Amino acid sequence: MKKYILYIIVMISGASVLALEILGTRILGPFYGVSLYLWSALITVTLAALSSGYFIGGNLADKNPSLSRLSLFCILAGIWITIIPLIKYPFLTIFEPLGLRVAVVLSAFILFFPPLTMLGMISPYAIKLRANDLNEVGRTAGNLYAISTIAGVCSALLTGFILIPNIGVNRLTMIVGICLILTATLSFIVQKKYYMQTGILLAFMIISHILLWNKYQQNPDIKNGLIAVEQSPYGELRVIDNENGRHLLIDGGIHSIVDETTKESLAHYVAVMDLPKYFFDKPGKMLLIGLGGGSLMKQYANAGWKVDAVEIDNIIIKLAYEFFDLQTSEGTVHEADGRQFLMSTKNSYDVILLDAFGSSSIPFHLVTKEAFDLINSRLTKNGILAVNIETIGWDDPFVSMLYKTLKQVFKHVLALPMEEPPNQFGNVVLLASHQPLN
Repeated sequence: MKKYILYIIVMISGASVLALEILGTRILGPFYGVSLYLWSALITVTLAALSSGYFIGGNLADKNPSLSRLSLFCILAGIWITIIPLIKYPFLTIFEPLGLRVAVVLSAFILFFPPLTMLGMISPYAIKLRANDLNEVGRTAGNLYAISTIAGVCSALLTGFILIPNIGVNRLTMIVGICLILTATLSFIVQKKYYMQTGILLAFMIISHILLWNKYQQNPDIKNGLIAVEQSPYGELRVIDNENGRHLLIDGGIHSIVDETTKESLAHYVAVMDLPKYFFDKPGKMLLIGLGGGSLMKQYANAGWKVDAVEIDNIIIKLAYEFFDLQTSEGTVHEADGRQFLMSTKNSYDVILLDAFGSSSIPFHLVTKEAFDLINSRLTKNGILAVNIETIGWDDPFVSMLYKTLKQVFKHVLALPMEEPPNQFGNVVLLASHQPLN
């Protein structure tokens, strides 16, 4: 029986590592954006913690190893994981003045290094407990690492595709911690050890988590302006009302701002993205890639244009209809990736608006030469592409890089910056066409 308990511990710990790494992007994403910096920080902390765990666990395994001590690693990791949603805000507040790069590394280190180190200690320790002689060390290590890795694969799929969208980030984090604690409890029961201590710990954890279950889940708070909170496969979505209007936030970044009463857009870039329609004598067909709150779709539809929109996140589509007054009569919304839609559609458009952001940045596969070639093939002869980007300053390298990429496909490209002073964070809209953009 102890052999199977060992396998269960290794399996649950392997699953927890992958779940925690994915959850890390959703725990820190609303504060820092799911950017290259966040992924780099989480991968760095994960590898550093696992390496430390392998080293410490391997050394402890050579000093009177026991299943009880291995179970203790699970308990300590589980307790730390369950309190991450409660302790994250103080640390995020402390590190905020240090800037994005430093803050995201320190936050990831404080929140995830301790439990991942504990989980890393389990595999080498389990190998020592399972191997009976030197002739079977290789097979034992291979079997245990295989179990751990397969559990991690299943955990990654379940966490990203099913659990986060349906359970929520904070509650799932709590569940991961509880699974580790329950696994250790089962181990103690099989060993017939520490009944009283285990019972007290388990009772405390169950009672505290029952009391904290609702606190672990962010719910709408209309009184304080939080109208809706949703978890999707692509980010944490919030609808917030304040004195500046109604906001759609994705992982903490503002993606739409409208007047709370009229639902008219208050974002400057929306007015600039409206310019392409004035190059045409009469309303035509427009394709919007990236729905947001639907402000651009509404503007073109109200001017008599036939509008298609493409949005990969069905939760954003739902929020646009529910909270931003988007109407089915204003156009057709397709739930799909923008590039895949362009490849499959046979329609031609007079205007294509690219306003897609994945958390804090444009999905890179939408701004390559190949993507612009595809867009060009879906434009009419004098069609216009408008691309909305966010930069720090007008002379940001990204503006020139995107300009040069567009120039490989289109004869005329025009950049329209709109923020003052010109060195602050803001929007730049690039227009591209084969007709002059005077």
